[in-house]
This record gives sequence, C-alpha cells and structure tokens, in this order.
Amino acid sequence: MMDTLGPAEWTAIWLSLRVALVATLGALPVAIWVAYVLARKSFPGRQLLNGLVHLPLVLPPVVTGYLLLVLFGQQGPIGSVLYQTFGISFAFRWTGAALAAAIMAFPLMVRAIRLGFEAVDAGLEDAAATLGASRGRIWRSVTLPLVLPGVLAGAILGFAKALGEFGATITFVAAIPGQTQTIPTAIYGLLQVPGSEPAIVGLVIVSVVLAMGALLVSEWLARRMAKRLGKP
Repeated sequence: MMDTLGPAEWTAIWLSLRVALVATLGALPVAIWVAYVLARKSFPGRQLLNGLVHLPLVLPPVVTGYLLLVLFGQQGPIGSVLYQTFGISFAFRWTGAALAAAIMAFPLMVRAIRLGFEAVDAGLEDAAATLGASRGRIWRSVTLPLVLPGVLAGAILGFAKALGEFGATITFVAAIPGQTQTIPTAIYGLLQVPGSEPAIVGLVIVSVVLAMGALLVSEWLARRMAKRLGKP
C-alpha cells in the first residue's frame, strides 16, 4: 500500500511527525511542572487549575481551534504582540499546527506524569532531605529517576495524540498542502476527491502503525514503572 502514496502524502506524513515532535517537546516541561503541582501541592484554586488543564479533552476540538485563532491570530491579543514584537505568527503556519497539537495533547501528558508523581513515595524524598540533600539534588537524584517512566509514557501519549489531531488544527491553520497539511487533514481532503481511496488507505495504515507503536511503548513504560515500584 505504501506505493500508493505520492509526494503530497509523504510530505503530510513528515510534517505530521515534525508537528507532533515539536508539540511534545514544547509541552513536556510545562506538563511536568503542572503535574508536580497538582500531585504534591495544596492551594486555593487547585481544582480550577485541574479543570482548565483537562478542558481541551471535553471541549469540541473546533472550539479549541477557534479560541486559538481568536487569541493567537495576527489580530488577536496574544498573536498581535508576538507578531509585532518578535515577528512570530502561528495562524495558518505549521508552528500553529504544533501549538494546537500541544494544547490538545497537554491533558494526556499531565495525567500520565501526575500518576507518576503520585506513585512515588514522598518518604524517600524526606529521607534524602534529612541526610542534607538540597532540593535540587533530591529532584535530580530521587524524584526524577522514579518518575521518569511516567514522564516518558506521558510524552509518548502526547506524541500519539498530537500526531492524530484534526479539529483544532484544521480550524486554526487550515490544511495548506506542504505547509500545514498533516495526515488527518490530508485524509479529510482526499475524501473529497473521487478515486483517492488507495492514498487514503495508505495514510490510514501509516496512522495506525504510528499510533499503535506509541501506545505499545507507553504501556511497556507503565508496566516498567509499576514493576520498579513493586506493584503487580
């Protein structure tokens, strides 16, 4: 089936991988911090923060894409400042696709990483503190190694979600061939063209292989984390 894919389809595949990778790497540091705060801190507005983090999961993706267009478009309150000050533009560019994918993947990343933090015995960190370790050293030598499988699992889940993002992406950056057209938007476009079934099937196969591979790796990491923590 791979021989049914033309240059436009392969461009969409590589662009999807690029968008998903940039979205994951960009969102990961923030996801780790938010997951840590939600898992370890108690403060007024904690549930509100938790709700905001998970909002993209329950909102229609088109609504999320529209909000991104309003906020990050060149006339939007954030987009206009970025464009006039730094020359950065997101709307109808591949960077906008990465932003949309990152926002849609963010809740899944936070959820997986938060479970990792909650699985770590805080007593280990307290013991390291009583031995005189600084907060930074405790984080590097105790917390991060224990939570790393959860971080990797969250990153892979986020990557898989970003790879398949459609609604927010097509609303925010459209589906411009060679610029913003990813695998899902390419499939949608081909559905409007008679006789494109072979190319559609090829893209679907690529999507399934990539998504299934990411999920299998994520599950393997979750099992490894459970085994490390002594759980069945």
